[in-house]
Amino acid sequence: MKQRRLGKTNINVSEVGLGTWQIGGSWGDVSEEGALDILQEATDKGVTFFDTADVYGEGKSERLIARFNKNQTDKPFVATKIGRWSEPGWPDNFTLESMRSHIEASLKRLQVDTLDLVQLHSIPTEVLKKGDVFDNLRILKNEGLIKQFGVSVETMEEAEICLKHDDVASLQIIFNIFRQKAIKSIFDEAVKKDVAIIVRLPLASGLLSGKMTKATQFDASDHRNFNRDGQAFNVGETFAGLPFEKGVELADKLKEFVPDGMTMAQMSLRWILDFPAVSTVIPGASSAKQIESNVTASELPPLSNELHKLLSDFYEQNVKMHIRGPY
Repeated sequence: MKQRRLGKTNINVSEVGLGTWQIGGSWGDVSEEGALDILQEATDKGVTFFDTADVYGEGKSERLIARFNKNQTDKPFVATKIGRWSEPGWPDNFTLESMRSHIEASLKRLQVDTLDLVQLHSIPTEVLKKGDVFDNLRILKNEGLIKQFGVSVETMEEAEICLKHDDVASLQIIFNIFRQKAIKSIFDEAVKKDVAIIVRLPLASGLLSGKMTKATQFDASDHRNFNRDGQAFNVGETFAGLPFEKGVELADKLKEFVPDGMTMAQMSLRWILDFPAVSTVIPGASSAKQIESNVTASELPPLSNELHKLLSDFYEQNVKMHIRGPY
């Protein structure tokens, strides 16, 4: 597994990490033992970056990572997120008192003294603009509760707001072949300011695996069922904001671009890693078997310039007009 520097943290992490939303049981059906198997397989394959959040299974994901780490000599870099906990809820979640309380709860669940990286978890644009949350994070960093802080954003406008704060260490964004806006809007500035880019939804909720059909069904607890049109939260978090049926059509058309010897998922992950601004990409995995396919993207050769041009044109001509929600 190749590694990349995580921006101004000056820490090297695996360029393919692991998103742990699903092991918290917030969607889908992954048993605790299955979750531990996923974490072990990822570690065995060289993954050193885990992304989680306090609300993933109401703390379950953090607790499982702590349980796993008890037996690890070389512990992974763990990035967690705060801001969406149900109590006290918005807008009170953004006070210094609430942020300290939520961070202390994550410390307890993860069984550590200091959090490697805390990210604001897709909080309202107006709160980011006001800026008090950044002052609160600075205080909590000075208190030693966190080592670094960043922001998980929904839109490029939010990313640009965050980049105005010189001590923001990371930005987590939705970025994939179906969602390319970040290339022109923030990548240059992020590199200039040494801000790590953490990429979530690299496979557009599985669309870019190329394995879905319009008849594919999802469990009732799966966000790809209950949020496919933005019924529960930002529609961009599910299928990158594309209507499911349209996403399947577009993924089918992309199959002709996949190089020999690659799967569509590998091509999609390799495409992301070809951008130097990206520090790590965090595909999820609902089974240990999915880990190997994800991590092999790190060892694959870069895609050709010709293929990058084709995929850029495909996005401009066929995809971007169908994306819904804030972007």
